[in-house]
Amino acid sequence: MFVYSVKSSRLKFIILIAAGLALITALVLVTRGDRPAAGNNAIRHAASTAQERQAFLAQFGWEVSDDPIEVSEIIIPAEFDATYERYNEIQREQNFDLRDFQGQRVKRWTYEVLNYPGYEGRRGVVQANLLIDRGVVIGGDIVSLELGGFIHGFDPPDDLPTTAQAAVQANSMQSSSQSTATTTAAQTTSPPTTTQASKH
Repeated sequence: MFVYSVKSSRLKFIILIAAGLALITALVLVTRGDRPAAGNNAIRHAASTAQERQAFLAQFGWEVSDDPIEVSEIIIPAEFDATYERYNEIQREQNFDLRDFQGQRVKRWTYEVLNYPGYEGRRGVVQANLLIDRGVVIGGDIVSLELGGFIHGFDPPDDLPTTAQAAVQANSMQSSSQSTATTTAAQTTSPPTTTQASKH
């Protein structure tokens, strides 16, 4: 009788451990891809509303148009070609990784950037692309549409003139403080493969 009791306890213990491991595995699989692997927890990635999308870009100092230029649905390829690999390098440099979303449909919101240094007053030349999955930013870029233009992540590049960097950083700090107060009170290698698009 004593031996049977020990075996039964051991069996219950093993079952409990197996159930715990199964639960952890299920949680990892369900949540994988829901959030970007952002190293900086201070950056808010919520993007369900127009205000949240603008606030996300304002964290980096960018002022954008109130309305998006385009909202489109794209498919992140199941296999990346060289162009997508280069684009994903930009994402990885800013702590995103589109490999977590291969084969999935996501939305791309495109806004006009109004305060890019050297492009003030040149409407429609510089744009911000936000890749969004279930209301969360999972990647994106700042891009110039002019011939021989540029593409980079959300952070202003280091080679901007010092005064321009200061202006963007000042705007970022101002937007950040306003957001906190509110809370408490080239070749464009953006993801191609657009399946549906609608202008707003």
